[in-house]
This record gives sequence, C-alpha cells and structure tokens, in this order.
Amino acid sequence: MKRQIHLRVRKAHRYLGLFTGIQFIFWTLGGLYFSWSDIDEIHGDFQRKAPANFNVSMALASPAAVLNQLPQADSVKSIKLVEVLGKPTYQVLYYQDHHGHAMQHAQLAEASTAALRAPLTEQEAVQMALNSFSEKVEVQQVEYLTEGKIGKHHEYRASPLPAYAVTMQHPTNTTVYVATERGEVTKFRNNKWRLFDFFRMLHTMDYEGRDNFGNLLLRLFAVLGIVTVLSGFGLYFVSKGGKRGKAVAGTPRSRART
Repeated sequence: MKRQIHLRVRKAHRYLGLFTGIQFIFWTLGGLYFSWSDIDEIHGDFQRKAPANFNVSMALASPAAVLNQLPQADSVKSIKLVEVLGKPTYQVLYYQDHHGHAMQHAQLAEASTAALRAPLTEQEAVQMALNSFSEKVEVQQVEYLTEGKIGKHHEYRASPLPAYAVTMQHPTNTTVYVATERGEVTKFRNNKWRLFDFFRMLHTMDYEGRDNFGNLLLRLFAVLGIVTVLSGFGLYFVSKGGKRGKAVAGTPRSRART
C-alpha cells in the first residue's frame, strides 16, 4: 500500500514538475532581471532632458479665457502649463458627452494670449522629440499612430493618441513618443525596456496587455505551482518513511546474526 502511494506521488510530482518547470524558469529569469536592472535606465530617464522651467514674471492669460472658447466641454479634468517648442502652452484636458458617454479630449492654447492652437504637426513632433533627447542624435524613422493602429508599437499601449513615434539612430534603439493633441513627449522606449517588457509578459502570463495579474492562466499556474511543491514534500516524507521502515525491519535480523 505504501509503495503504491509512493509511486503515485512520485508520478504526480514528475509530471507536475515537467508541466510547470518551464514557467518556473521564466518566473526566476524575470525576477533576476527585474532585481538587477536600473529602473531609470529601463524608463529611459538617463536619455531624457529635464523639462524646462518658466520665469515666474512671464505674462500669462487666464485659463478661464481658454475654457470660454470650449463651449463643447462638459467638465474639465486638468489645466497644465507645458512647453511646446520653447513656448509656454496651456494643455487642457476636458470631457465631452458623446451619445451618453463622457469622452476625454485635449486642447492646446498659447499661454500668453489664450489663443487655441492646432495639434502638433509631424515636423513639430519630431523637433520636440529631438529637443527632449539628452544626446545629439538623428532621426531614423517617424510613424503616426492613431486609435486602433498601434500594431508593433504595443510598447505605447494605454497612452494618449494620436501620437508620433520617432525612432532615433542610437545604440539603444530608442523611440520617443509625442502626443500631438497634448503637445508633450510621453514615453521613451529603448531595448532595455523592451527586454523588461518581454520578461514582464512571461511573468504575468498576460501575452497581450502585460499588466493583468489576475488572468486565469496565471491563477492556474500559481495553484499548480503550490501543488507541485506540496507533492515534492509528500514525496520526501513518503520516501523517508519507507527508508525508516526498512531500517527498523532489518534491526532484529542483525541482532539475531550477532
């Protein structure tokens, strides 16, 4: 009976280990990379210039003058002062009703006059990307991203659109993302970040969004992982008990020979 239990536990542990072992390796490799990486390098902070500060004595128009030009706005989320090619600019985020659903919009306005301005052009976005880079670089490629057309630029997921993806000729293969309606550089993505994102995908087992820690596959493997460990403990105790039994059974015979 004990032998049958031993064989069953051993068989279960072997197949569970084979099934979950590869994922355990992925989790371990991901943990090693996360713990040994500099998060500032992954975010590209070392490549990004610090944002400019404005003189407190500069003349600014009232933000209310901008809001008065947005009769379609139902509510305002934020009004922020940003730099657009060296000029102080109001960035207004507001909500507008669309068939019963509140949708967020962005509007730029010159801070000195409150005059509304159009979203960034491609040339302006490229110049902003170059200005934000800490080194002197050249542009390798420019792509325009719109809703539902991110494609290979999954690294810009859940970020403001439309935007320009400006890839630089640099050893890190860095892409600078510039949101046109917000008038600001939003993301720096380099090779270190992409490797980090790859391991994050393997870690969370969310192969699309990367960020869902509660997906069914991850929960399943977490439970299987616990079962695998418990089966290993069970195998240890079953095997240990068998050895003790043999030792005890052999003691009388040894004494009889003596």
